[in-house]
Amino acid sequence: MKILPLGIAAISLASVAFVAVKQSQPSVEPSRILLSWNGNPATQAAITWRTENSSTQTIQFAVASADPRFTKDAQTVAATSEPLELAEGTTAYYHSATLTGLTPNTKYSYRVGDGTTWSEWLDFKTASNEAKPFSFIYFGDAQNDVKSMWSRVIRQAQKDAPYADFMLHAGDLINVPEADNEWRDWFYAGGWLHSTIPSIATPGNHEYKSGAITRLWKPQFQYPRNGVPGLEDSNYYIDFQGSRIISLNSMEKTEEQSVWLDKTLSETKANWVILTFHYPMYSTAKGRDNAKLRDLWLPIILKHKVDIVLQGHDHSYGRMNIDHETSHGHSHTDANNDHKDHTDPVWDVPSNILSGATSKQGSTYFVVSVSGPKMYDVGDDALSRMTKTGEYKQLYQIINVTPTQLKYKAHLATGELYDTFEINK
Repeated sequence: MKILPLGIAAISLASVAFVAVKQSQPSVEPSRILLSWNGNPATQAAITWRTENSSTQTIQFAVASADPRFTKDAQTVAATSEPLELAEGTTAYYHSATLTGLTPNTKYSYRVGDGTTWSEWLDFKTASNEAKPFSFIYFGDAQNDVKSMWSRVIRQAQKDAPYADFMLHAGDLINVPEADNEWRDWFYAGGWLHSTIPSIATPGNHEYKSGAITRLWKPQFQYPRNGVPGLEDSNYYIDFQGSRIISLNSMEKTEEQSVWLDKTLSETKANWVILTFHYPMYSTAKGRDNAKLRDLWLPIILKHKVDIVLQGHDHSYGRMNIDHETSHGHSHTDANNDHKDHTDPVWDVPSNILSGATSKQGSTYFVVSVSGPKMYDVGDDALSRMTKTGEYKQLYQIINVTPTQLKYKAHLATGELYDTFEINK
């Protein structure tokens, strides 16, 4: 055995001990950086991030430029910080800051940190304050094996929509609401996309524990607080380039949200209305009917002729549309064959074709999708009701919107086109 000189051996042992101590100390590096909106997307941006130790955090931002000297013009905004004791027994520090007074349709660069340790410079673009074309990516439940299996879906989606204006998540982003490691994996899977493409998220049942939303939701997601009191950052609307995007929380205060939704839809003059929530109006899986929620929300959705409803929960794929002119046609029987007093809309005859023909005016499209690996069989009700169904397929959806057309495309995780339709106005 080779014997190290005493001095070298001492230095080597000291180096190992130093590395071990450094690895066990809380990191000061900002992580889990997420971009969203808590106001007008044309003039504001909200950023959240996390550190493992307590420190005064700020955000620096400036109009983006190819000239690296843009940093000389950077403004500094102080962050609001809060400690949160995690279920694992450690404490993390969550930080948030809102950038205001931004110029519409302008690219900005920003970084977050404590003045010594910074993130990289990250770019985003503000929205236009006019009704201009845009695109976004819609994900159903990620939920399980997020790092190993959902990562390929969000990355493929970005390849197919590299200039998407935002990402929309229809609930159940993770499986165990308080499991910090699962949230870590969700941020890992999306990587830098979370910090450069705004996220619009609505909570699902797996973001809830004992009837309350996870304590990790609000520190991570900042949205306009214009919804039902008590549902801050989960029930809200955002007006984006001529469209109103609405998140409903299907987990609680559903009756209060009915009143709010009716009022919000009555007031908007948006050319398009895009609605998202977790529990679907019509389930794709067997025995998962949400009749009470449908009784509350569906009449309002059809009354105001919402264009498209993006849902999750059922871990399979289904697409259907309801014609507003015939939305009072059929009596409804639920999954337990209990006859209902009310009547349900008439839906198109199923065909399971790849492409839905261009929509008739006056229809609302309902979609259920799944992006993670957990799967359910499609139920008989869905097969008899929906135009397109699918099971055991990880999917993502790219939606392009212009003032006169909404074009929807569902893709498999491998990139192939699976379903498509258009709505023209």
